[in-house]
Amino acid sequence: MTQHSPISRRVSRQIQVGNVAVGGDAPISVQSMTNTNTCDVAATVGQIQALQKVGADIVRVSIPDMAAAEAFAEIRKAIDMPLVADIHFDYKIALKVAEYGVDCLRINPGNIGREERVRAVIDCAKDKNIPIRIGVNAGSLEKDLQKKYREPTPEALVESAMRHIDILDRLNFPDFKISLKASDVFMTVAAYRQLAGQIEQPLHLGITEAGGLRSGSVKSAIGLGMLLAEGIGDTIRVSLAADPVEEIKVGFDILKSLHLRKKGINLIACPSCSRQNFDVIKTVNALEERLEDIVEPLDVAVIGCVVNGPGEAKEVHVGVTGGSPNLLYLDGKPHHKVSNEALVDELEQAIRDAL
Repeated sequence: MTQHSPISRRVSRQIQVGNVAVGGDAPISVQSMTNTNTCDVAATVGQIQALQKVGADIVRVSIPDMAAAEAFAEIRKAIDMPLVADIHFDYKIALKVAEYGVDCLRINPGNIGREERVRAVIDCAKDKNIPIRIGVNAGSLEKDLQKKYREPTPEALVESAMRHIDILDRLNFPDFKISLKASDVFMTVAAYRQLAGQIEQPLHLGITEAGGLRSGSVKSAIGLGMLLAEGIGDTIRVSLAADPVEEIKVGFDILKSLHLRKKGINLIACPSCSRQNFDVIKTVNALEERLEDIVEPLDVAVIGCVVNGPGEAKEVHVGVTGGSPNLLYLDGKPHHKVSNEALVDELEQAIRDAL
C-alpha cells in the first residue's frame, strides 16, 4: 500500500540532538521520559533500553540534583542513543551533565538566575554543540504572567516562551527547540499556532499531563493530530500516566495515521461482527503481542469476512480474509487457505517472511 502524506510541514531550522536531526526535513522524532529514580542507574538504564527497543528516537532524564548528575555519567556510558537532561533552576547541574556527554539540555534560561549563570550555560552549550530545549508549561507560568492573565491562556504561554527566547537571542544562541504544553487541548493548539509563525526553531509537541493510557492517548491524538495535520511539529512526546513504553507506541501510531512516519506493523483490522469467520479481536491481540519487536514498516490486513476482506487484502503486504476456510493474501494476491487453528501462526510467519 503506497501512502503519501498530504501534509506540508512548517519550515524550521534543523538542530542536532545526538545523532537525531530535529526540524528541517528530518522525520518527526518520537520521545519519552524515564520515570525511574535517576540515581538508580540500573533501573534507569533498563527503562531507556526498553524505550530504545520499541523505537524511541530520544529519551529525557530528570536531573534534579548533583547526585542525579553523577548518576547520569554512569547512565551515559551504558546508553548509545540521544539523551536529554531535564534541569530546573541550578545552572551547575547543566554544566556537569554537559561535561558527561548529554545531547540536549531542557532548561528555561529565565529560571536559572543571573545573566552570568545563563551565559555560562550557553557558552558551554556552544562549545560542546549541545542544543537547548525551552519547555513552557501552563502549570508553572511566571508569577507576573499569572497575575497579568489571571489564568493560563495561549497568549500567556507564548509570552513566557518569548522571554526565554529573547535571552537566547541576546546571547546569539539559535540552536534550540521549544514546547508550549497545557493539559487543555485547545489552549495547547492555539499557543503552538501563535508561536509557529514567530520563530524559525523546531517545535516539540505535547499535551502535558494528558491522563491515563486510554484517555491520555485520545487527548494526545486529538491535540497533536490537529497540529501535525497543519504541518506544525518536529518532535513529539505523548505524556501518559502509564509505562513510558506506551508513550512511544502511541506516538508512532499518531504519526503513522497521518502518514508522517512508517515504523513497525500498520495493522488494518475490522471491529468484528456476526459475519466474522474467525475471532478477529483475539487474532489481532495475539499478533500485536507477537510482533512488538518488528520496527520495519509493513501493512497487514486482518478482516473477518468477505465483504471488505478481499479489497483490503489486495492493498497490503500480508492480509487475511475470513471464509470457510480463510484465505491468506501475499502482496495483494490470494496465496493459500488457512484454518482458524493455524491462523495466528501462519500470519506471523508470513509477516516475518515478508520483511
